[in-house]
This record gives sequence, C-alpha cells and structure tokens, in this order.
Amino acid sequence: MSEADKTRALDPLDEADTLNRVFAALSDPVRREILTRLEKGECLVSELAAPFDISLQAVSRHIQVLVRAGLVTQERSGRISRCRLDAGPILNAAVWLNQYSKYWQAQFDTLAVWLGELDAKPTRKKKQKP
Repeated sequence: MSEADKTRALDPLDEADTLNRVFAALSDPVRREILTRLEKGECLVSELAAPFDISLQAVSRHIQVLVRAGLVTQERSGRISRCRLDAGPILNAAVWLNQYSKYWQAQFDTLAVWLGELDAKPTRKKKQKP
C-alpha cells in the first residue's frame, strides 16, 4: 500500500463518504438481492438481471451503484460483463454499526433486570369471597 493509500484509508472524510455510499447502496432491495446472488459466485450481468421484472439497463444502473460503493467489481470483455462480490465495505459498515451495540446491550440489560424483579416478586392470590 502506498503512502497516499494509507493516508486516504485513515481520512475520516473518505471513510464517511465510503460508508454513505455503502448504506445508500444497501438501502435498495434490488441491490441487496444482487449482492445475495453474488454470494454464490461471479455472475454475468444478464444472469443477475434474469429474476427481476426490470430492464437490463435498470439492473446495470443498480450494479453501477454497487460498484461505486465498492461492493461489486465488474470486469468487461467485449460485450460480456462479469460481476463479483467484494464484501470488504460491508465489514466496515458492520464495524461502524457495532459501535452502537453498547446502547442496545444497555437496553437488554435493563430489561433483564426488570424481568428478574418481576420473577422474584411473589404473586398474590386473590381472596375468594365465600
């Protein structure tokens, strides 16, 4: 890795821009389905487009969003275009999201304490009238 690449990798603005592109790309169900299909291996654009009820051009635009986000690499050989998943940016997004897990965990801990207190309280039986 060159010094410029190292500097760029550490630049918080670049990192934020990358996260923005990844989350924007993941926000669309068609793009998420494309990524799911690419988990199985490299595919032609036409193979990726087959299950969708949209044009090949529309699928190509979705793929370009994924390419700009760094989630897909695309290789062209003449008129044939192959796509491959690059999950690295998803890992970066997961790491970013994970920093907020402490808030979720605190909520779960509070709920566990509350439920524990409910279980510890003796239940009162209603008195039946004779």
